[in-house]
Amino acid sequence: MSYFVPPCNYGMVEYDLSRSGQCHQLNFPFLERLNLRTVIYLSHDEPSQPFLSFLEDQGIALIRPKGLDADIPESSPMSEAEVLFALKVILSPQYYPLHVMCNFGRHRTGTVMGCLRKLQRWSLTAIFEEYRRYAGTKVRLLNEQFIELFDTDLVRIPVDRPAWL
Repeated sequence: MSYFVPPCNYGMVEYDLSRSGQCHQLNFPFLERLNLRTVIYLSHDEPSQPFLSFLEDQGIALIRPKGLDADIPESSPMSEAEVLFALKVILSPQYYPLHVMCNFGRHRTGTVMGCLRKLQRWSLTAIFEEYRRYAGTKVRLLNEQFIELFDTDLVRIPVDRPAWL
């Protein structure tokens, strides 16, 4: 009998777009069912070798924003360039089905998803409610401020954007 265990803080964002914290071997059968084409890995840490092997075995591309430096603490806020890079990938249908992840699926993933929701013209109240749902008691006000002040005019919307945008 197979069990399908989602990674921590797993959630569907939109059709063929999901998010979570880091994936472990226990989560691989679940991820396999998503038929992923691409994973955006937002953590400063290197992905585990079992996870890299899983991605290779499944033919899933791993994308990491430029500028992720292991010397920068994981608790540091994301740069505008990192968020813009991640959004460029998220807005490109050729990467779908797509999964976005960081260490626990809270802060870095939450910041990118909050900026995506802002592009979708969600209210700040709804954006922060979603961010806080995943962050739990670990809410970072700097991330919320980043989302609030994020300039959506910096994002280039492609002609062949996803239908939900």
